This record gives sequence, structure tokens and C-alpha cells, in this order.
Amino acid sequence: MKWITAIIKPFKQDEVREALTAIGITGMTVSEVRGFGRQKGHSELYRGAEYQVDFLPKLKIELATTEDRVNQVVETIRTAAMTGKIGDGKIFVLPIEHAVRIRTGETGPNVL
Repeated sequence: MKWITAIIKPFKQDEVREALTAIGITGMTVSEVRGFGRQKGHSELYRGAEYQVDFLPKLKIELATTEDRVNQVVETIRTAAMTGKIGDGKIFVLPIEHAVRIRTGETGPNVL
């Protein structure tokens, strides 16, 4: 099993969710986060004063999948989240050592 974490632009949430649903992904967790990468924030003008925005709003999508679906899920997220501009985000894939469904006590890939 693999854990996929994607950091994307907030306005891409619906496109990513719809694309993942279309390939059969039935659950995910979405969190509002703030951060920066190479983009390093930007300057904004407010009431005539310029100020620096260091941490930009992003969404973090997390989901678990089986090893055989990782490439499909990653490519689906990448395609749906891409704008072609700086700050599109990142996707990270990590191994899951153990998983348990709390309600039934099931373990392993059956919990997905």
C-alpha cells in the first residue's frame, strides 16, 4: 500500500476530486495549508501599501491506494492539478507499513 500526498492550488480541488472519482478513488482527506517552495511568496498591494506574502494558500490532498494503482493516481492528480505556471504543487508517495480499519479491525489492503 502507498500513501499519496499532493499539495495543489486551491482552485484545482474540484477538478482533482472529479478526476480521482472517475478512476475509482472513493476516499481522500483534504486540508487547507499554507506554504512556499521555489515561488517564495509574492508582493501584494493593499490600500496603497505593498506587503510581502510569504506563505501562499494551498490544499493538501492525502489518500491511500494499492501499489498497482500508484502511477495511475499520481498521473491523474498531476494532470488535473496542472496549470503550467509556477506554484502548481508537488506529489509525494510514501510506503504504508500497516493499516487498520477501526470499526471492523480489518488490516492490510482490505481497509482501502
